[in-house]
Amino acid sequence: MRKPLTLMAQYSAILTAIFFVVSVSAATPKAEMIYQNGEIYTADAHDSIQQALAIRAGRIIYVGSNPGAARFADGHTITVDLKGRMAMPGLVDGHMHPFQAGSKLLKCTLNYEPLSTQEFQRRIQACLDQSLAQEPAGWLEVVAWFQQSMPKSSRAVLDALKTNRPIIVRDSFGHTVLANSKALELAHITRETKEPTGGAIEHDGQGEPSGLLQDAAFDGFDALLPTLTPQEAQQAVRVALQAMAMQGVTSFLDAMSTEEALTAFTAMSHAHELTARAHFAPVIDPADTATASAVVAKVVALRQRFDQGALQPTPTITVRHAKLFIDGVIAGPAFTGAMLEPYWTNKGTEQNPQWSPGSSRGPDAYFPAPRLKAILSELAKMRIDPHMHVDGDRAVHEALNAIEVMRKTYPKADIRPALAHCEIVDPADFARFKQLSVFPVLSMQWEKRAPDTVDQLRDYVGPTRAALLEPAGVLMKAGAPIAFGSDWPVDALDEWFAFKVGVTRQNSAAAGSQYAGRLGTDPGLSITQVLRAATIEAARELHADQVTGSLEVGKFADLIVLDRNPLTVDPADIANVRVRQTLVGGRVVYQQAPL
Repeated sequence: MRKPLTLMAQYSAILTAIFFVVSVSAATPKAEMIYQNGEIYTADAHDSIQQALAIRAGRIIYVGSNPGAARFADGHTITVDLKGRMAMPGLVDGHMHPFQAGSKLLKCTLNYEPLSTQEFQRRIQACLDQSLAQEPAGWLEVVAWFQQSMPKSSRAVLDALKTNRPIIVRDSFGHTVLANSKALELAHITRETKEPTGGAIEHDGQGEPSGLLQDAAFDGFDALLPTLTPQEAQQAVRVALQAMAMQGVTSFLDAMSTEEALTAFTAMSHAHELTARAHFAPVIDPADTATASAVVAKVVALRQRFDQGALQPTPTITVRHAKLFIDGVIAGPAFTGAMLEPYWTNKGTEQNPQWSPGSSRGPDAYFPAPRLKAILSELAKMRIDPHMHVDGDRAVHEALNAIEVMRKTYPKADIRPALAHCEIVDPADFARFKQLSVFPVLSMQWEKRAPDTVDQLRDYVGPTRAALLEPAGVLMKAGAPIAFGSDWPVDALDEWFAFKVGVTRQNSAAAGSQYAGRLGTDPGLSITQVLRAATIEAARELHADQVTGSLEVGKFADLIVLDRNPLTVDPADIANVRVRQTLVGGRVVYQQAPL
């Protein structure tokens, strides 16, 4: 039988217990904020769902049960009762153009709407009438033109408007401009103008420029259009950040960065107005004929000027990626995507179509293969991740070939190449994404039946390729590390509609019966796969997965609270998810209403 403790021994035991409690209490950091009673999707390695989460100094210090979180509370802790709502990591958008998007919000916009030619003209005339003080020489720049939804246009459509002003209309995809005759004249684009590298000038039946310009062919307008003032540029950043916070975006990659954008975002950072983690990818111009080391040195110079160092709980700026356009777009009327096999043409009539392969495979890749391999190897040498636009399967194939050379040249370098869009991929290349550790960055809202995928694409690629359009599901099955990128402002910023399409591969009912049903034969993704693509996988793409992308102890407190649980609602209802609150580094940057 155990002997009873002596009085001295009892006293000693009590002191030991008190010391232990005090020590534990002193060692347990107290939370500034605790979320409890929730369905907290962590996006950790097990996709675990937890009840509570504690935050201190911009980082997560606890994830687990309600009782466990209570240990981190004291009289100063703010406690948020989620009341069963879902919280999850903040969205990481791995491919967008926020500065361009913000500036577009300040311009004449067609709002991505399907328009007839007459409606198109009326909308632009209204913008002209609202800015009569700009007559006769002020430029009018029109944006968010969904050209795939209307008949083919030419400069004559713009020339018919009541104005003497130069006009350019930018399509929503960002690869086509329609210019009126005045704009063409000021840009010195005539029937004799040679097509630039990486661009195309369309001509009419008489050999004159039709007004439609593709990719690099409209770069000359940049020097003619009025530039934003520093105040306007910062306002563009401000409205873009507000739009992202409302959608729950806490980190992003600007996948076509300019010095103007970097300067504006840096000013916002210095003013403590940066409300999302900003990663930038300056563009390497295919027309730049300098050596590979020289063109990469330009990216390095921007990194030295603007990169703000190691990631911190407070949002900062990084410049550790480079953007390369390998082709244009596969959809009509441009057909500037680089294809392995020819586009199809209608050799019959509109009433009795007879589709068969034509002669065009689209343009050559904008970077010749030897040059692309040299540039990617130089980027790896300088520890810069290549981020490549690839729409057609030939562009995808050539980009993967260049990455394979880069991997062999620098086998131990932690380089995370990304191929954005990948709208058509040769099945022979599916497995190479996993083999080469390449991120396909997919804009999931395109994975539906719509004018761009049906009216202006399906017949032009033939039935075999049409069945494999937007191959998210088959890439996932092949082990590709899929990340999400909205490509905003190519489309309106609606992340949750994109996620719904990623799961269902269906458009909204409002699109009309002609676009009902699933796109192609691809199985699509599960909602968990979609959410991981827009959180931890996109964070890996951006080299930020050690501190963002999932809700785990030690990581930054980047999280969002939702009005419903996308993991459990009907898949069609995912599009209706609304963000109630957005936190970045533990700071509330958006709140719909008090929780």
